Amino acid sequence: MTSSVDPISLPQKAASNDTEIDREALARLLIEIARNVDPDHRARLEGVPTADPRMETLRQLLVGGEISELSRVTHLLDEPEQLAAAVGGVLPSAASLAPHAQLGEALAPAVERAAQRSIQKNPSTLTDILYPVFLPAIRKSIGEKIDQTFQSLNESLRHIFTWHGLKWRFEAWRTGTSFSEVVLNHSLVYRVEHVFLIHRTSGLLIAHVTAENATSEDPQLISSMLSAIQDFVRDSFNEKEQSGLDTIRFGELRLWSEVGPFATLVAVIRGNPPEELHEIIRDALLRIHEDCSQALEQFDGDSSQLAGVETRLQTCVELQHADSNQGFPWLVVTAVLLVLIPAGGWFFLSWQTGQRWQAYVSRLETQPGIIVAEQKVRGGQFYIAGLRDPLAADPQSLLSGTEVDPARVHSNWQFYQSLEPEFVLKRLTASLTPPDSVRLSIVDDRIVAEGEATATWIDRARAAAQQLSAGGPVFDIARVRDVMSPEERAAERWQAYVSRLEAQPGIVVSEQKMRDGQFYIAGLRDPLAVDPQSLLSGTQVDPARVHASWQFYQSLEPVFVLKRLTASLYPTDKVRLSIVNGRIVAEGEAPDTWIDRARAAARQLSAGGPEFDISKVRDVSPDARAAEHWQYYVSRLEAQPGIIVAQQTARGGHFYISGLRDPLAADPQALLSGTEVDPARVHSQWQFYQSLDPKFVVKRLTASLSPPKSVRLSIVQGRIDVVGEAPAGWISRAQAAADQLSADGVVLDVSQLRELNLAELNHLRESIQTTDIFFSSGRVVPGAEQTPVLDRLADQLKEFAQNARKAGVTARFMLTGHSDTTGRETANASISAARAETVRALLNKRGVAPELLQVRGAGTFEPAVPENENSRTGNSTNRRVSITVNLE
Repeated sequence: MTSSVDPISLPQKAASNDTEIDREALARLLIEIARNVDPDHRARLEGVPTADPRMETLRQLLVGGEISELSRVTHLLDEPEQLAAAVGGVLPSAASLAPHAQLGEALAPAVERAAQRSIQKNPSTLTDILYPVFLPAIRKSIGEKIDQTFQSLNESLRHIFTWHGLKWRFEAWRTGTSFSEVVLNHSLVYRVEHVFLIHRTSGLLIAHVTAENATSEDPQLISSMLSAIQDFVRDSFNEKEQSGLDTIRFGELRLWSEVGPFATLVAVIRGNPPEELHEIIRDALLRIHEDCSQALEQFDGDSSQLAGVETRLQTCVELQHADSNQGFPWLVVTAVLLVLIPAGGWFFLSWQTGQRWQAYVSRLETQPGIIVAEQKVRGGQFYIAGLRDPLAADPQSLLSGTEVDPARVHSNWQFYQSLEPEFVLKRLTASLTPPDSVRLSIVDDRIVAEGEATATWIDRARAAAQQLSAGGPVFDIARVRDVMSPEERAAERWQAYVSRLEAQPGIVVSEQKMRDGQFYIAGLRDPLAVDPQSLLSGTQVDPARVHASWQFYQSLEPVFVLKRLTASLYPTDKVRLSIVNGRIVAEGEAPDTWIDRARAAARQLSAGGPEFDISKVRDVSPDARAAEHWQYYVSRLEAQPGIIVAQQTARGGHFYISGLRDPLAADPQALLSGTEVDPARVHSQWQFYQSLDPKFVVKRLTASLSPPKSVRLSIVQGRIDVVGEAPAGWISRAQAAADQLSADGVVLDVSQLRELNLAELNHLRESIQTTDIFFSSGRVVPGAEQTPVLDRLADQLKEFAQNARKAGVTARFMLTGHSDTTGRETANASISAARAETVRALLNKRGVAPELLQVRGAGTFEPAVPENENSRTGNSTNRRVSITVNLE
């Protein structure tokens, strides 16, 4: 019997274990069943319906885990693959728990058949198995054989030139043995002092034997340390397990190690043993393993079963070889001394020469104004190159006292201007020529000028300070006081105020003067400009002494015009007025009425004012905007010189234009850019003609006549004036062109042309080009006797440059350095260029502008006197600097 209560809702949380009953869920289920059973039929079993789902739930709670586990086992037994996987999972554990004897007997037949079939099928498998076993033994045997060979060779070479060596060679001939064997037999001295037998797995000491009179520490401790060292090396460098410690050498002691299957034998040897000793130690270890293999494998620290091992080890300790009397190698020492004494003397002399050269180079490097870029010694000669300031010390003079032969020194110095303060100070003193009241000095790497000077000198000094290189010292002239009267100082301050006013936009100074200590100024001022009275602050001019008269006017500067346009037009929020490249530009969108007002304002602007460009203001009507853009383009074309617009129309969305165009005028197609007129809708037809606009006429005249630099063509009140000096032939061509242009109504005035007279320049040029500066042999600085020649030459060069500028041409002077045939050609070329550089520096010091001077080195290729004469006078004449004058 059931009740109408709600169905049972089981808890969602599962039990923590599948085989464990969820007691809480079971109790809740039983309570629910008891509540739903009819009290009148509670004793009858059939009172609970058989199809009640709660019974199924009860069954799952009681035996659900066992049912699931049985189903899984049944399914596992029915599937072979899953059963094999399950057995494979427990097979290793079962094999490890099984008795070894039974497991070996059970697996032996199967393993033997599997190994036999695998080797028959693939023989390389056996090779791969045996390779790691045999390869280390073979490698070790070959290594010992190589060591033995090198040991034999080393000892043979060491004794080959001694008295004993000669005696041993005779013994080898007498006995029929090799010389190396005789040498090893007599020279190798060794003694086996200790032998340790150490268990390979545990590192425990199995046995230890010591030679007579040999001392050592605790054998067990030594055994443990050897095992620890071996394990440390193997673990640190990832060595294989079968690898072991081979040889350790510490002074006269050597530790030789031989590794066996279960034990390691370590022999401590003093002296130089032969490599054959390895075989004896290895044979002893092999016999120990043959006699006590099982005891060594099962060794646990008890050595009672290994009593015979020490006997085997004792045979190794008894191995030794007595010392032999070796004679002193007098032949070798004598031969070495004969070779070393001359070589040592030569090396000492070379070293001493190199030290002297390095001392000279170091001395050069410490000199201010000298930079050593390269220095080397080759074939007993010394080569040095670098940079040198003309004011620096002469490198040749620094050779004195260094004991370096000057004839072996080859130098190549390039002149440059050093930025060190002492050199800059010398150049400033030479160029500025400070008065006696001014003192120049170096303070903290700065050049400081102190004293009093005129304003002119201070201006020159200030210009020199600005022209100094950025990497050079600072030229401080702040301590130089200006020698100026109070009236002059007041006038200077007044002029500074006037200059400040003239720089202000919207202010035009028409008159300014100073009289009786009072200042008077008059002019024009825009109401929007700055107040002139406020600009007096900071100028140190007394406002009470300033009398100003300003007339208001409207300035045409863009800033003021923009303010007035903004106040009169009231642009909408979508229109922005700005100044771009001196023009007032309006951008944005506006209605037609505002655009018309803006266009009218643009036309009303004075001709001298800025242009008011409203082409970037978009109209509401696209057609109106296109027509406006077209009109702007037409106006732009009409304003172009050399273009005449004869006709222009707009029809059907297309634009048509025709007229005349000079080939030198602007391209109408290029003028479309920026007008927002679609070029595809423009149809133009232009006829070429020659415009009589003076600008185009000047261009044609310049292209056809090619006037010299001394002639200038200019346009004055629509007339073309030709002014300057020119040759007579060019003046005739210009007169003919003027006659041709007069028929077209263009005036070409050539009345101001003067014929160019170069007779005076030619006379001065001949005098300059016959002047030479002579030098002594090997010198790049002229002697004192050349100073008057340099002074006269500098005056002539300055006079010639000034007269050439007046004649409309530019003079250039080429300084060519020459040398005689003494020495190498490369050195002669360098010294000739250095001489030309020196003359340029000396002329520059005398006031000749450096841009007018050019230098080159001719070496020996342009002699003044032929070298075949080979006279002393000829050589002296060829050591010179010549001057060539060029006009541009």
